[in-house]
Amino acid sequence: MSRHVAIVTDSTAYLPPRTMERHGITSVPLSVVLGDQVLEEGTEISARSLAQALQKRRPVTTSRPSPETFAATYRKVAESGATGIVSLHLSSEFSGTYDAAVLAARDAPVPVRVVDTGMVAMALGFCALAAAGTAEAGGTVDDAVTAAEKRAAGTSAHFYVDTLDYLRRGGRIGAAQALLGSALAVKPLLQLHDGRIELLEKVRTSSKAIARLEEIVVDRAGSAQVDIAVHHLAAPERASALADRLRTRVPGLAELHVSEVGAVIGAHTGPGLLAAVVSPR
Repeated sequence: MSRHVAIVTDSTAYLPPRTMERHGITSVPLSVVLGDQVLEEGTEISARSLAQALQKRRPVTTSRPSPETFAATYRKVAESGATGIVSLHLSSEFSGTYDAAVLAARDAPVPVRVVDTGMVAMALGFCALAAAGTAEAGGTVDDAVTAAEKRAAGTSAHFYVDTLDYLRRGGRIGAAQALLGSALAVKPLLQLHDGRIELLEKVRTSSKAIARLEEIVVDRAGSAQVDIAVHHLAAPERASALADRLRTRVPGLAELHVSEVGAVIGAHTGPGLLAAVVSPR
């Protein structure tokens, strides 16, 4: 068995399976509760099925992994030869996932550092990749945590949604902010700030909102070397078009990921989501 620092994250990082395998990253799944069914994200419910359920206005909620699930994951990772674990998770403002991981870490067979990244989707994924790269280079647990936290500090996430109703229903944005977003039928642009979703701007039409999203990403990227992720839910054409434009407009673009979000994030944003993550290297 090789002795190493292992990286654990959760399914809301939306890292491609091949990327996780290449870097030895382990993902713990969150769940979606659809009616009386509890379905594991990534294996038991797809983004397409989730979007269809939302469009039919079926009741949808989400659920964190249990501490027992994390404990089993930490044991398995330790048995594979890990001498320490860095466990990186979505913002604790969105989910109890971080708390469940902290509980499990107390009795893990090897030291576990649990980090609330304040991020979600590939904003979290880029943190996991930074930690994994440091671990692969022989870094310690502390080194990997520092790399993840540094990546998180420089990463920004902005997104457009067709409506704030899903975020309001899930308690991820305040009713007052949701009311502001729906006033005069404007289209909301949002940002991730201090681990919370905040209303950033109100734009008159969806086309203008998406154009403004593009400008924000270009401004955030500047001339630095950056990785960018474009996410969507049931809006592949929007995502592909935005990605194509960013390829020509961001001079320091290193990698560009385009993917549909999973069911957990999709449950809180609704179909039509278009998001962009900018992460300087």
